[in-house]
Amino acid sequence: MKMNKLTILVSMFAVATGLSASVAAEDKKLEPWQLAEKTEVWEPVPAIINAKAGMPPSDAVILIDGGELSQWEGLKGGAPQWTVSKDKITVKPGTGDIKTKQSFCDIQLHFEWQTPKPEAGMQGQQRNNSGIFLQQRYEVQVLDSFDNVTYANGQAGSVYKQTIPLVNASRPPGEWQVYDIIYQAPQFTGESLTSPGTVTVLHNGVVVQNHTEIQGTTEWIGAPKYQAHGCAPLQLQDHGNLVSFRNMWVREL
Repeated sequence: MKMNKLTILVSMFAVATGLSASVAAEDKKLEPWQLAEKTEVWEPVPAIINAKAGMPPSDAVILIDGGELSQWEGLKGGAPQWTVSKDKITVKPGTGDIKTKQSFCDIQLHFEWQTPKPEAGMQGQQRNNSGIFLQQRYEVQVLDSFDNVTYANGQAGSVYKQTIPLVNASRPPGEWQVYDIIYQAPQFTGESLTSPGTVTVLHNGVVVQNHTEIQGTTEWIGAPKYQAHGCAPLQLQDHGNLVSFRNMWVREL
């Protein structure tokens, strides 16, 4: 006997309804703790790490801890030429960007940065500028944006030339500022983009980018674009200003 689609669907619904009724009847026989057990998930058990106050998590990769650059190299290779002091590193203008020796995909990133007091006449993008490039392509702007007018998608906390920060949480120049960044790398199948990158940024503890979709490479001139790539280093920018960094660590997600 042939059954049309409607008959089949009705039969399937009846079976499902019968099963649901049977399960409901069985549940009535159980104690509350037995019902609670049905939604408990015991495995996998999360790894235990140490997360002491004021210290990097024990599973973090330490990128800057005091005055040393062992985790970094010049953009074209070789030892970085930035200035190293007791507890920080500082851009040495004209020596070029630096990048991590290790490559990363999805990460949690923490670091502190400091701009010096501006020289007379410094304003806009020239007022002590740098940046952190995620996978060497996608820049979160570092800039003295305290009482400093510039284009909004280029101030501190912006995804450069793409997304304006939700608020301006900048501290005065000379004070240390904090970035906490959650970055999810874009995904590709072959040369095609299947999932854009996203970034969440906290500036001095304040959310300024909330799971922001990255539109592609952050370009000074021209539109953003995606080109397939894998894991890649982090990159700090030499924009010609004496910007300092300290206490940088990263966790792979």
